[in-house]
Parts: sequence; structure tokens; C-alpha cells
Amino acid sequence: MRLFTHNILTSRVLKAVKVGYPLALRINHMDYDPSYVSRLIPKVEWSVIKTVADQIGEEYIPRLPDQIPENYADDEGFLKLAHRALLEVDILEGTLVCPETGREFPISDGIPNMLVNENE
Repeated sequence: MRLFTHNILTSRVLKAVKVGYPLALRINHMDYDPSYVSRLIPKVEWSVIKTVADQIGEEYIPRLPDQIPENYADDEGFLKLAHRALLEVDILEGTLVCPETGREFPISDGIPNMLVNENE
């Protein structure tokens, strides 16, 4: 949800509510689980994660190392960075682009639409 949406929402639809604004916001943070993150690392192409993180920018994802450390399962700092990059950043709107054809796949409300036409 965008903060603009939060700013215009009200709970006036409830019978007992006169104003219902502003709504209190509680944010649910994802729990950091180092064993889960360390199991994900061998399954990802780190250079791709690094490239996309650099494109997104350091205001959202702290700068990631170029390589996975040899002792990554014991490297708390690295695991926290990987957790942030892999599990906490949610792309809500955007486009995925095929590197071979340039075909664009829209991302809307966090869902990539990878459907293709019959002739593709």
C-alpha cells in the first residue's frame, strides 16, 4: 500500500465511527531467519541479484558484495544484507524485459504477468 492510499482511507463505513481518520498503521516486519537465508543463497544467481540491487539503488537495498563470501552461512552481516535484498524488497509496479527479444512483461500489484500470446 502506498502512503497516499493510507492518507485517504477512513473507517467511516463502520456504524459506530464518525470520523475514522487517520487510521493507525502497524507494519509487520519479516522475521530474520539466518538458516533460511543461508539455504536460499545456493539457489540464486548472485550476479543477477547484485545487478538488480544496484539498479534499484542503495536507498532501498544496501550495496551488496560482488561475490558471495566463502563462509556466508556464518557471516551475519552478509546474511542480513541478503535477507533484505531477497525477502524484504517488493517490486509492486514495473516491467520485466526478455534479454533476447525485448518482450516486456508487466508487473502490476506485485504480480508479474508472464502470459504470452499464441504466436509468441
